[in-house]
Amino acid sequence: MYTFAAACAAWWQQRYPLAIFFIALGSLLGWPFAALLGIPVAYDMVVRRKLYVDFVAWSVIAGSVVLLPMILIDSFQFGRVTIAPLNIVLYNVFGGAGPNLYGTEPFSFYLFNGFVNFNFIWVLALLSPLAILLGHFFLPMKNKSTLYLPYWLSVSPLFLWLAVFMLQPHKEERFLFPVYPMICLCGAITVDIAQKLCFRIWNVIKTVPHGTHYLDITMFIMISTIVVTGAMNLSRIFALYRNYHAPLDLLIELNRYPAENNVPERTIINVCLGKDWHRYPSSFFLPNKNWNVRFIQSEFKGLLPAPYSSGSNATYVIHDHFNDQNKEEASVYFNLNRCHFLLDLELDRETELEPNYAKMKDRWKAIKSYKFLDAEKSNRFFRAFYIPYFTDKYVHYGNFSLLQSTKLRIK
Repeated sequence: MYTFAAACAAWWQQRYPLAIFFIALGSLLGWPFAALLGIPVAYDMVVRRKLYVDFVAWSVIAGSVVLLPMILIDSFQFGRVTIAPLNIVLYNVFGGAGPNLYGTEPFSFYLFNGFVNFNFIWVLALLSPLAILLGHFFLPMKNKSTLYLPYWLSVSPLFLWLAVFMLQPHKEERFLFPVYPMICLCGAITVDIAQKLCFRIWNVIKTVPHGTHYLDITMFIMISTIVVTGAMNLSRIFALYRNYHAPLDLLIELNRYPAENNVPERTIINVCLGKDWHRYPSSFFLPNKNWNVRFIQSEFKGLLPAPYSSGSNATYVIHDHFNDQNKEEASVYFNLNRCHFLLDLELDRETELEPNYAKMKDRWKAIKSYKFLDAEKSNRFFRAFYIPYFTDKYVHYGNFSLLQSTKLRIK
């Protein structure tokens, strides 16, 4: 996202070497599929401006500057020649198991997801091609380009990205991250053209004094857009915090535990997760390196993370139990009886592998609990946006708890 935004800034000012460098940096050091966003830059250089030599030369230079240090560092760390961007492409596109193992979503996924995160800005962004077309035919502008480029080419990365990723069965919210700045830009373009069209219509209905700027009459459109979308953005922020803050706050509580309870720094502590393994944010929340994250068996049947081996060559080791089919591997499960702490979400649904641990008072005691969204029982709109009074009527919560074993002593 950051490198693409920087690439666009350079591209729109015809600073092509810098644009190519940022595309290479985002694609090679970041995510190889982000190279798709460089196609409009390549089209501009090669097709429109015939800068063949410059394009090839700067692509080779930028690619080498970014890729060669990556290969050297990765190969040193992993003990064999490693080209990470190539591995990602091979696994996901050419012959690997592919991303569909990790879930698929319908075509409409990004349409709804875009609205949830950008509300009406997303709608305005999608309407920008229509707005640009209307502006072309009905607005008497001397210059209809963004600096040196035509409008359609400037905004094309967003729609090229959507055209490709909306057709992929495997969809994730993060796949839209690279074009987030472009969504904001396209939304702003639509608002600006709408203001000019309204001014044009107003000028036809009622002649305005000579020299009147379109903003003098249409400022209300911009202000209304900012107020409505800003209010919905705040509503979204409140909803995200209320619904999902529990795991972070519980781990902050866990981080304070050894200082408040005089736990020796060398004590080995096991912090366990079951069905909520995917809600664990980062090991940086743990007090020190002797506190270990462990996974207990649950209804999840995919491949769970595993810790590095101990020793100086830990990054060289490829565990035998790893696979590229997302198949369950029983050897990574930890014995529940050896867990000092357990992070667990308490809902009304229980199974043999996912019991309500908080109710087992003889084995666990709750140190801290926070509310956490029960998505299945909550209204889709009111769980996405916080509306005072109404949200509490249509949204249901469970308790996310930090539990401590009553069987194991921490000393």
